Amino acid sequence: MTRVSRPATGRNITGSRTEPKPQLSDEQWLLIKDLFPEPPVNAAGGRPRVAPRECLEGILWVLRTGARWKDLPTFLPSPSTCWRRFKEWTEDGVFLEAWQRLLEHLDRRKLVVWSEAFGDGTFCPAKKGAPDVGKTKRGKGTKLMLLVDGNGLPLALDRASASPAEVKLIESLLDQRVLPRDPDRLIYDRAADSDPLRTELAERQIELICPHRKNRVKPATQDGRALRRYRRRWKVERTISWLFNFRRLVIRYERYSHLFLGFAQLACVFTLLNKL
Repeated sequence: MTRVSRPATGRNITGSRTEPKPQLSDEQWLLIKDLFPEPPVNAAGGRPRVAPRECLEGILWVLRTGARWKDLPTFLPSPSTCWRRFKEWTEDGVFLEAWQRLLEHLDRRKLVVWSEAFGDGTFCPAKKGAPDVGKTKRGKGTKLMLLVDGNGLPLALDRASASPAEVKLIESLLDQRVLPRDPDRLIYDRAADSDPLRTELAERQIELICPHRKNRVKPATQDGRALRRYRRRWKVERTISWLFNFRRLVIRYERYSHLFLGFAQLACVFTLLNKL
């Protein structure tokens, strides 16, 4: 029996024969559209640049799937185009500006809870030697620090070598907050149990709430009544799981530290877009 060959269908890696639904809806795109201006027409002629929304769809596809740039489906712009645009937008601070705009929009609607914030750090293995990569018992990698509000909305994000203890990175994380406002309370796990840190945060009018370490020798300073707020620390762990749904963040493949941070910032932007 002779097998009849079929024409190419442009099938993507998920096996679908049609182009999937765009990751950004029209309503979401309108909220940040002006931050991604249309490229000017070259008076000398030549091929016009790809539209920003198409490039952003390609970047989101890489962020969501964790695949290589060269694995971009054919219905999206070329891998080199998407990578150059991603690098350009990251270095220009476009993702950070979009994050700030969306957070301000939510704050105006009284959806950001400033009475308490939750912080945590998570380990991302790194496959390449690069800045902000350190050795730990789990191997070499980067530590991704996250600060969220009382509803789990991302307020700040930072990356650092995985070698230093988290207690040394908390103040730097607070300095990276997108909006210029400190929360009233910071709820953290035992990694933040440090009397000098409590004093430094108290000078910033921030109350640190975290359980004492089991091997603590100094007298207890944590009020047990305030520690009841610790029961809600699952909110920051939930937000970390939301971010790790973007598979490109699970393992750091970027040699440049600021590009890895750019992916994390874009994941925060997409998370906020889904909350509007």
